[in-house]
Amino acid sequence: MGLVKYNNLSISSISDVSAIDGSMVLIKTITASSDSTIDFVDGTDDVVLDNTYPIYLFKFMSVHGSIDFRHLTFQGNVAGGSGYNETMTSSTFYAQHDEAGTSASLAYEADYDQAQGTAFQAIVQGAGADNDQASSGELWLFNPSSTTFVTHFFAIGNCSTDDNKIRSLHTSGYFNLTGAIDEIQFKMSGGNIDAGTFKLYGIKDS
Repeated sequence: MGLVKYNNLSISSISDVSAIDGSMVLIKTITASSDSTIDFVDGTDDVVLDNTYPIYLFKFMSVHGSIDFRHLTFQGNVAGGSGYNETMTSSTFYAQHDEAGTSASLAYEADYDQAQGTAFQAIVQGAGADNDQASSGELWLFNPSSTTFVTHFFAIGNCSTDDNKIRSLHTSGYFNLTGAIDEIQFKMSGGNIDAGTFKLYGIKDS
């Protein structure tokens, strides 16, 4: 077997790790403790959600709800708005597999999409509330400060379900408005968020 040698130029051309790390800036961490909602509001408690960054990334980790088979959801407010009821259009599908290895499926999830709806959008579906069950994932928000174009989003949310499956829900869509989105709220479809960590990052322009 021959020995393969790499020079510094070939390695650096594969990946500039320092550039990747430097483009992602942690803005805010919120730790849930029996909270009805988790709110990220621009200009409040050191939250930045404006034209400082073109992309915003929310990460949620080990989110545990208080009631079985509930969904982690989100909505936004346009600048100066209230009520977390902005118009959106979305599409969802899921993949799942049970612990016994006897049931697996991949399907479009029409019950959780919206067509010009104003409801909270599910990004985790059917999370269990057992002590060892939780949800993790991420939500991406693109150019939310634009007053010219709609604001796109996509999310991947994984959970251990109430019936002992791993379910991965994939969600994409857009806020169908041309006002700047500067507030995002997360909540369960019922009950509280007993525990979990939510982080907001800004992604710098390349």
